[in-house]
Amino acid sequence: MDMWNFFYTCLVSLWLQRFYIYSAAAFGISIWIAIQLTTTKTKKKGEKSRGNPAASEEDKLVNGHATLQAQAVCVAGVKIFYGSQTGTAKRFAKSLAEAVVSLNLPVEAISMGDCDPDDCLSEETSSRNICVFLVATYTDGQPTESAAWFCKWLEEAANDFRFGNMYLKGLRYAVFGLGNSVYVDHYNTVGRNIDRWLWMLSARRIMTRAEGDCNVAQSKHGSIEADFEAWKAKFLSRLQMLCRGEKKPCSGKCKKGKCKSPGKQSKESSEREQRASGYENTEAEELFETSSEEEADAEEAGGTNSVVDVEDLGNIMSHMKKAKRERELEEGDVGMSLTRENAGRKEEGAREMVTPALREALTKQGYKLIGSHSGVKLCRWTKSMLRGRGGCYKHTFYGIESHRCMEATPSLACANKCVFCWRHHTNPVGTEWRWKMDQPEMILREAIENHQNMIKQFKGVSGVKAARFEEAMRVKHCALSLVGEPIMYPEINRFVKLLHQHSISSFLVTNAQFPDEIRNLEPVTQLYVSVDASTKESLKRIDRPLFKDFWQRFLDSLKALSEKQQRTVYRLTLVKAWNVDELKAYADLIALGKPDFIEVKGMTYCGESSASSLTMANIPWHEEVVLFVQELADLIPDYEIACEHEHSNCLLIAHKKFKIDGEWCTWINYDRFQELVQEHERSSGSKTFTAADYTARTPHWALFGSRARGFDPLDVRYQRKNKARDISGC
Repeated sequence: MDMWNFFYTCLVSLWLQRFYIYSAAAFGISIWIAIQLTTTKTKKKGEKSRGNPAASEEDKLVNGHATLQAQAVCVAGVKIFYGSQTGTAKRFAKSLAEAVVSLNLPVEAISMGDCDPDDCLSEETSSRNICVFLVATYTDGQPTESAAWFCKWLEEAANDFRFGNMYLKGLRYAVFGLGNSVYVDHYNTVGRNIDRWLWMLSARRIMTRAEGDCNVAQSKHGSIEADFEAWKAKFLSRLQMLCRGEKKPCSGKCKKGKCKSPGKQSKESSEREQRASGYENTEAEELFETSSEEEADAEEAGGTNSVVDVEDLGNIMSHMKKAKRERELEEGDVGMSLTRENAGRKEEGAREMVTPALREALTKQGYKLIGSHSGVKLCRWTKSMLRGRGGCYKHTFYGIESHRCMEATPSLACANKCVFCWRHHTNPVGTEWRWKMDQPEMILREAIENHQNMIKQFKGVSGVKAARFEEAMRVKHCALSLVGEPIMYPEINRFVKLLHQHSISSFLVTNAQFPDEIRNLEPVTQLYVSVDASTKESLKRIDRPLFKDFWQRFLDSLKALSEKQQRTVYRLTLVKAWNVDELKAYADLIALGKPDFIEVKGMTYCGESSASSLTMANIPWHEEVVLFVQELADLIPDYEIACEHEHSNCLLIAHKKFKIDGEWCTWINYDRFQELVQEHERSSGSKTFTAADYTARTPHWALFGSRARGFDPLDVRYQRKNKARDISGC
């Protein structure tokens, strides 16, 4: 009983003193934890001070790059996949590969046409390589020929449930697209699609997609080359970060401005990717191009790395629509209320049409560039006539002196990308003038100087006629058909007037996409319109115009041509298997534009070009051109075949009003034209004149069916040919 009382008393005492007991226990545990933490820190400092190899090797950097061991873990190498049509993407791939090599990383540049996407992409999911895609957008937003199958496979894989949305998980990539913003509906479509398809298959971007723009007026950095260099610098910087194993720094756009823990952030990101119906850029890096307009708006609303609650989606979508409307209204206001003052400011901030890379390419082709958008080049027929070998078809048809003709253009830009372009699309394209503008006086002065300097190079050359050399130094004709679209030049009327003031005739060629400019054009010696096809479908296929309403513009241009009082010409370029089977449609177009003359010429083959699939098989024989012309002439009763220039594979159909008293008068009285145009200018345009007022008789040797076949009797080659024919008795 005493023992029980003792235990009972102790338990009661402990219970009454329990607060002090709990406090003592907690104090003891706290002291133990503090001792353990202090001991651990001291041990780690000791290891670091003694130079622990495992710890130091992990953080060691050499010349700003990770060690070989770290590189092997983070980035094994770089693979560059490129899809190129004209060679630009291939050139960029080579440049990027050289830059990556300088970082001591293995690199491989691969054409998309030379690899199986199923094998090569699946291998990259575990290779630790960084994949770069340099892709160009071609006609109608389609990939280039070399990238067609690659893109087709990737699209099918992204939309095929059998592959699974985790098929390319582990692949790290970056995309740089090449395009031209002039093609509004298809700008960089291929690059955007590849970026989206890779994302849909769970590949991970290492940086935002970038887009290079061939349109220098809209390019972020002035040219597609500059766009690429800017992106390349950012890519190399990002690559070095990955090599060092560094995480991306916080962009300040995390939800509520606070970063999540890496594990939690990764988990939420994975869940978001599985739920999202559209794709967003999971890398919060600001480049000069975002993945899409919608992505940029979403980033502005809530940040691309933020998790959006369902309740907030309505507000975000409203914000995006509002921003889009404001952007459209702003652009509309600018377009509709642009005053002269604003136009002047725009001119001050405008870029030059010709970039340094383009200037180098055109110079190699023999162009003498003038200012920022004009050029002159010596025609081969000018050289030929200097040697007494006869002139071009314009000499045969219209009586120009080829050795006194200057081939030039005040605008290197064009609104078409014709498949048979003999400049291989090295010139810029555009639908309106958005570049710096040079004055016409300077253009003409330097054009004549450059032309004369090129003529001087023939002084003393064997075979050059002294008399013709002296005549060639005085320019008498100007063919505004060198390259591009001369009528785009805002001061084309002043330029034409300057030509006439220098007693230089004007032969202006346009591609029938600027009807208003044709109507407003001052009188020229002869105005050409290129009619390369007779239906909407074939015109789109052959000329590849930039305008959406290209067909209506084409028809309006022909109507505007019918209103001109001076000599007008349709120029038809025949491409076998492309546009030689539409005779009735051509006849209808002739009835619409009522041209004075119709030149029908076989395509000139200028060698292989990555921008065109045409070959020698597409060049019609002269007999085929003659047959086409004869069949076309039968469909247009007011016209007849007048002249022929066999050497140029060209024939001339003329309106019967130029057949006077049974003789063709297709040649031009150039002195009379200069008198008429001066009277027109002195009367401020009130005194008009017509094509019939300055005609001249066509010599017999230039007529269709003559023995000369368009060869000038003064042509030394014709004289040799005729002499051989007389000797043989033929």
